[in-house]
Amino acid sequence: MIEAVSKNIFLYASKSKTLNKAAKKWGLRFGASQVVAGETIESAIAKVKELNDKGLVCTLDHLGEFVSNHEEAIEATQYNVRTLEAIYKAGVNSNLSVKLTQLGLDIDFDFCLDNMRQIVETAKRYNNFVRIDMEDSAHCQATLDLLRELRKTYDNVGTVIQAYLYRSEQDVKELKGVSLRLVKGAYKEPPEVAYQDKAQIDENYMNIIKEHLLSGSYTAIATHDHHIIEKVKLFTKEHGISPNQFEFQMLYGFRTDMQLQLAQEGYTMRIYVPFGNDWFGYFMRRLAERPQNVAFALKGFFGK
Repeated sequence: MIEAVSKNIFLYASKSKTLNKAAKKWGLRFGASQVVAGETIESAIAKVKELNDKGLVCTLDHLGEFVSNHEEAIEATQYNVRTLEAIYKAGVNSNLSVKLTQLGLDIDFDFCLDNMRQIVETAKRYNNFVRIDMEDSAHCQATLDLLRELRKTYDNVGTVIQAYLYRSEQDVKELKGVSLRLVKGAYKEPPEVAYQDKAQIDENYMNIIKEHLLSGSYTAIATHDHHIIEKVKLFTKEHGISPNQFEFQMLYGFRTDMQLQLAQEGYTMRIYVPFGNDWFGYFMRRLAERPQNVAFALKGFFGK
């Protein structure tokens, strides 16, 4: 009960524009620096280099979402383009992850599509890949519609499917051949659209992982759940699925020992590396996901 209440508090805080605005002035506080790789492209690239040196590959995410004016969306688009250029110039092994609401999805679909074309075209020029992060269920269909438009021209773009949504199994079937990151889901969703029970979410998660792997599609399994990871290892070995067809993904700053272990075992281990000053919403969702994560906040708050 207490866990559910605390989760709701963090999720509510993640959508607070007032708190988010204040957080930009605070700088990385309350333990956020342990899970956010600095506020600039330069700091993020330095972290990626460190991770690459340990045998880990990355995906960079310039934090920000729910942009409401054209100027901010254009600025975010240009920042993402510069991030791709920085990845290329530094010679690091990293993809790029983006959120469509940061790029104007709530303003106008075609405007957002044009912004995404600039980003994906830049990535293609540098032989890189762009992952469209999935946001709350209200943006799911528009995200998939936009992805399909991009896929008519580009093959270096994919998205994320969240296991807690009822629609996800059908979405995965329809996205055969598309590189997908599969996750359990981190937003507060109503029972009308999403499973609420952890066991049901876990079961659906394994179902969509198996579906996408068996279709021959590239699959990124993004989880810190060692039970799921062991099941995936066993399933892929039993079905003769090459390690080249899938990868594991984890968040920067979480379960670092397991990240290194998987890389040493020969699996592709990709770290999701967020950066930027718009960190508050991301950090609150991480605290909501796992009660253990609150230790980060307490450690940062007391300066230990």
